[in-house]
Amino acid sequence: MGKKVLVLASNVGLWAEELQAPWDALRKAGHDLTLATHRGLKPLPLVISMDPEFIDPFQNYNVNPVEVVERTRELMTNGEWDEPIKIKDAKMSDYDAIVIVGGPGSALDLVGNPNVHDLLGEAYKSQKIMGALCYAVGAFVWTRRESDDKSIIYGKNVAAHPRQWDFKDNMDYKLVGSSADNPGTDLITPGFAFPLEVIVEDAVGDPNKVESNHMANRENPVVVVDLPFVTALSVESSIAFGDKLVEVLA
Repeated sequence: MGKKVLVLASNVGLWAEELQAPWDALRKAGHDLTLATHRGLKPLPLVISMDPEFIDPFQNYNVNPVEVVERTRELMTNGEWDEPIKIKDAKMSDYDAIVIVGGPGSALDLVGNPNVHDLLGEAYKSQKIMGALCYAVGAFVWTRRESDDKSIIYGKNVAAHPRQWDFKDNMDYKLVGSSADNPGTDLITPGFAFPLEVIVEDAVGDPNKVESNHMANRENPVVVVDLPFVTALSVESSIAFGDKLVEVLA
C-alpha cells in the first residue's frame, strides 16, 4: 500500500534531477505525493541544471543527461508540478514521510525556513521517514530536539555535500520558465549560500559520522540511511536517493 509523502522543493533554485529522480521513483512505487514550496508556486529548475552540455567543474563530467532534461520538461508541462501547496499550510499529521530535495536555492528558502523546521520537528517526534538531498540536508541541522535543543541529526550518520565541491565564483539563480508571477530571485551569492559539510559535522557532533566523498559520481553515489533519516550527497546520487526512499518506505 502506497504511503502519503510530502515533497518540499525550492522556488528559487531547484536542481532539476534532484526533484525529478526521487519524484519518479516514488510515483512508480505507488506512493501518493504532495508537492509543497515556500510560495506555493511551481518549482522551476535552474538553467544550468537543464543544460545537457553542462560539465560540472569539480566532477569534470556531464551531470545533466539528455533523458533527465527531457523528462523534467515533461513534468513541467504535464501538470504534475503545477499546483504545489504552501509549506506553511502543510500538516505533518497528514503524511507518512517528508522528503526535501536540493539545488542551490534550497539553501535560501528551505534550509532556514521555520515552517520546514516545524514539519521536521513533528516528523521526528513521530519517527516518520525524513529524506533530504544535497543542500536540503541543512534543514535537519536547524531543526532541534525538544529534549536537549540539539539538532535532530545529532549522533546520526548522514551525507553532506563535500567542501571540495564548494566554489568561490558568483552563483546566480536563473530559472527555466520564470515569469512575472513566478520569477525566482535575482540574488547573486559568492558560491553556495554556506558550506554544508561544516555545519553538518557540527550538528552531528562527530565528523566520522558524516559521509562526504568528493569522488562520488553516478557509478558511485552516496546515500546514507540512519533511520528515520535518509540523506544523499548531490545530483549524482539523485537516482540512488529515490530508490533508497522506496526501499525504506516499503
